Amino acid sequence: MTRIAVYVCTYKRNEPLERLLHTLHSAAQHVLPDAEVGVVVVDDNPDGRAQAVVEQFGPEFPLGLHYRHAGSQNISIARNVGLEAAAEFGEWVAMTDDDIVVPEDWFRQHLELQARTSADATTGPLLLKFPGDAPSWIHDEPFDSFGLLDYDEDARVPICATGNSMLRATFLAENPSIRFDPDLGVLGGEDMVFYRAAVGAGLRCHFSTKTAVFEMEPDERSTLRFQLGRAMWMGNTKYLTNIRAGDASRFRLLLRSGKVMVGAMLRPARLLAGGKPPQLRFALALFAEGLGTMLGQVGVKLDHHQV
Repeated sequence: MTRIAVYVCTYKRNEPLERLLHTLHSAAQHVLPDAEVGVVVVDDNPDGRAQAVVEQFGPEFPLGLHYRHAGSQNISIARNVGLEAAAEFGEWVAMTDDDIVVPEDWFRQHLELQARTSADATTGPLLLKFPGDAPSWIHDEPFDSFGLLDYDEDARVPICATGNSMLRATFLAENPSIRFDPDLGVLGGEDMVFYRAAVGAGLRCHFSTKTAVFEMEPDERSTLRFQLGRAMWMGNTKYLTNIRAGDASRFRLLLRSGKVMVGAMLRPARLLAGGKPPQLRFALALFAEGLGTMLGQVGVKLDHHQV
């Protein structure tokens, strides 16, 4: 029987964490008897507030529900704690986030993708889900897919999403230097750098839309101010991670950011010419993303806690 250890880092999100654990439990039951699932919760709150949530569940998972306290307020440190704890008892280490909802067939779809492709790691989309009473523009414009991984079905891919991925535990044992970078733990992009380094070391990653999960967006994220701030941070993170991984030069990133900003400015006119709404707010978000990348050129580093 396959052993899957899923870890989740949590920070100031007890209610979303509880919701996630309920969905993980359903998914763990759904994958039996082909696989057994255990969960590691890494509490990054200094006060250890997530422990009470973990204790509510008790022995609900076949391989147990394990609590670790990091309290670092640094997501890279917390992720590394989760990796090590999960690799102790799982053949496969799955990753997700505390504000995610996973479907009932989540583990099964990852295992089937791995079987089809002989992958060392599997991944899929992370779809944003806004409240039903959010402003109409956030539903009408494609904010739910902003920054979405988008590849052909079963394609071999250069990166995975830590909110929705699974990798072979033996890879972690064989590559002890490939871990999440604490220097990026408050800036973001630690996930991209981790997986790029892993792929560079030979990790074979494959993608399927069938593994999709949902990030449940709270009310406060349904504002234009938040969406523009997140877009700018994402663009800034792209600059930092590309430079850190050596994937692109500063000049190439400057050209990319300029192309994104020009494309954002032209997008409303192009949509109108095709008889579609101009999506002005989404165009602003795209412009903000390009601006964030350009700001990286002059040394600006945006803290994701401030988004």
